[in-house]
Amino acid sequence: MSLLVNLKYLSATELISLIKNKDISPVELIEHTIKLIEERNPSLNALIYLGFDDARKEAKKAEQLIMKKDVLGPLHGVPVGIKDLFDFKPGWITTFGGVRAFKKNISNNYCVFAERIEKSGGIIIGKTNSPVMGFRGTCDNYLFGPTRNPFNTNKNSGGSSGGSAAAVADGMLPIAEGTDAGGSIRIPSAWCGVYGLKPSFGLIPYISRPNAFSAGTPFVSEGPITRTVDDAALALSALSGYDTRDPNSIRCKNNFVDRISNPNIKNWKIAYSPNFGVFPVEKEIIDVVEKGLKYFEDAGATVEKLNVGIKYNQNELSDLWCRLIMPGCLSFHNNMKKNGLDLLEEHKDDFPQEYHYWLNKYSKMKVVDHYKDQEMRTEIYDNIQTILDEYNLLITPTLACMPVNNKNNGNTVGPTEINGEIIDPLIGWCLTYLINFTGHPAASIPAGLSKDNLPIGMQIIGRRFEDSDVLIASKIFETLNPWKDTYKICENRKLN
Repeated sequence: MSLLVNLKYLSATELISLIKNKDISPVELIEHTIKLIEERNPSLNALIYLGFDDARKEAKKAEQLIMKKDVLGPLHGVPVGIKDLFDFKPGWITTFGGVRAFKKNISNNYCVFAERIEKSGGIIIGKTNSPVMGFRGTCDNYLFGPTRNPFNTNKNSGGSSGGSAAAVADGMLPIAEGTDAGGSIRIPSAWCGVYGLKPSFGLIPYISRPNAFSAGTPFVSEGPITRTVDDAALALSALSGYDTRDPNSIRCKNNFVDRISNPNIKNWKIAYSPNFGVFPVEKEIIDVVEKGLKYFEDAGATVEKLNVGIKYNQNELSDLWCRLIMPGCLSFHNNMKKNGLDLLEEHKDDFPQEYHYWLNKYSKMKVVDHYKDQEMRTEIYDNIQTILDEYNLLITPTLACMPVNNKNNGNTVGPTEINGEIIDPLIGWCLTYLINFTGHPAASIPAGLSKDNLPIGMQIIGRRFEDSDVLIASKIFETLNPWKDTYKICENRKLN
């Protein structure tokens, strides 16, 4: 086989076609990907662990299957990245988001994403950067430093799946993993101008031990980050499906590629909110998102602006998220302590100050306080669900602000105020985490560029387990308002 085509910025769907037609081989593709990463990653810091030797071995196996005319998986030979958080591949480093104490920590476990990607024929080539414990909407940590945005390397990629989004936007990978407990797929997708899909809770199994139920507070999902909607549908088809190890896992029809083959939203009712009624949002973001709404109308849908009806202010909501995420974090530390590693005492400086603050705050809460938080969460669920009982989709901006500048101390955070209103710099500028309270599917789709050529994301929220609706609407938007040419900005960036 000989390399007959230019592989730069081809989608996974296109690469699979080339492989199956024997226009390229898996070995050629992996070598091409390795070269891209070696050239482009140093200036971004998107991938922090490179598994090139393993990838080369898997590429040779993939090529042998083609030669034997064996049955090929739906992702056969495609290079994929996985996130460095609670994301495992046997024999690979896992640092839980750049915790210095784990810089040599080897995992012998599989996360569902890695397990199912490899079962589908995908080749995992490395791990991508994340903030410590995923606990912020930016991508930075004390071990590896920030991941830079390929649209402007002075800016942050967003988090927590920031390395994945940056690698995909920069053309190094067609698919990379995100995990999402507060927007960690959608936030970096918005800032990096790629497509990020958080599926309905339970659609992709989430395996956690010793607490099999830990992914419910708030709802945590694994999902794909891609440059095209077709690739997201392809990845979701491979990743979704029942698993007995996850008590929240559901049985589903998981051929999402077929479901978006003839997308149609004629006569759909779409609700729109510029801010959920509570978030201060930069005007330029609202303007771009509202301009994008006309594409849904052009496709035959009705778009109506409405009041979501949330009675809490944005500071109360971000505090709620911080409290809800803490049981899982506290459990992690308790398990580590049982195994002889007291991270909070022996490696206290590995964790940001705000992380310690919320751990301490949660540890003093009573059971009744936790129930009050769940009641508050229920009210928000009811607000969102009431809308989706009447409308097919709810659309909002993904984020309230444009990408922030990177810091050089491992502690990049979001803005402290927007439009003169004080906000939580950890996640108060993210219109994403409310959907982790509810478990609905949601995607961030590139809506357009700012005057400074930075991406702006639109959040598309669907009914529970109607993930195909989100994909269908996304596909129509991509067809009517394609964003693929925006990656020329990334492709032509300086590599120093």
